Amino acid sequence: MTDYKKALEDLIETVVREVGSDLHLSVGRYPTVRVTGELIPLVKQTLLADVDVQGMLEVLLNDQTKYERFIKNQEIDFSYTYKEKTRLRGNAFFQKGKIGIALRLIPQVKTFEELGLPPLLAEYSRKKQGFFLIVGPVGQGKSTSLAAMVNLINEERSEHIVTIEDPIEYMYEQKHSMINQREVGIDTATFESGLKSVFREDVNVILIGEMRSPETISAAVTAAETGHLVLSTLHTNNAAQTIDRIIDAFPAEQQDQIRIQLSSSLLGIFSQRLIPKTTGGLVPAYEFLLNNNAVSNLIREKRTHEIDVVIETGHESGMIDMNRCLLELVRKGDITMEHAFQYSINPKALERLV
Repeated sequence: MTDYKKALEDLIETVVREVGSDLHLSVGRYPTVRVTGELIPLVKQTLLADVDVQGMLEVLLNDQTKYERFIKNQEIDFSYTYKEKTRLRGNAFFQKGKIGIALRLIPQVKTFEELGLPPLLAEYSRKKQGFFLIVGPVGQGKSTSLAAMVNLINEERSEHIVTIEDPIEYMYEQKHSMINQREVGIDTATFESGLKSVFREDVNVILIGEMRSPETISAAVTAAETGHLVLSTLHTNNAAQTIDRIIDAFPAEQQDQIRIQLSSSLLGIFSQRLIPKTTGGLVPAYEFLLNNNAVSNLIREKRTHEIDVVIETGHESGMIDMNRCLLELVRKGDITMEHAFQYSINPKALERLV
């Protein structure tokens, strides 16, 4: 009988050793690791059979109730801890009637300097209240940057921090702050129910793993208005799109109200991409929108399409334009010009700057 726990742990060791980010397990394929953005099949392994993937999923879930929930819903999010130091975020799903598993390695919490993030992000970690978002496509380091913000608060201030996640990703060592981490489906039924109860938990800082519904967004904005620092993520491409996505999540009759709330409670939006470095590994490129009077007015007056121009011309106030960040990375030799154009949201504007 195959020892699926050992087989899985050997694969995790491979991901760690190769400094990979993801592990994919699919029936009929070799186990596959993503390293610096590239998928690499482990061809020295055997092709995975149905029983192999099922066996490893049972190890990962380690709970019959969770496995039954997976069978019923045909997909499940989960986390897995290996040797008490390596954590992985996972999703299991069905494809063509077969089980597939995608695992992402969650590295140790790092500092802003280690991640190559701007010092201004640290300053926004020190705010006492307001709504701050880190956005970008899937797999671009949003959770890692949020963890750096939470860790800085933990090191510098005595606060009560509550996280609501699905699943819990980074684990924090309790330092100056008290940190309670709640996992959706285990510690709270939904993001919405967790957010409702947080108002009765004497909390200072709230981390919401992802805003998935109008109810979650509304509760988050209200929390920011009532004296809390609220940190969260959205899968959007840039700051202007993020604001539109938030507002468009609500029925038309509620959109004016959320515009007003957002214009006053929003602290800023940090959008990031991870780009292959010329020397190997990944480096972040980013856009930073700060909510000043001009931005607040644009949100209220339904002129979010003008926000990109405010960012491009707002360098003196601390704003960071993605294209200028990309060019700076090229100038320093961190990335190629080809990658700069590939990852730019507005290549035509980048071409004008070159």
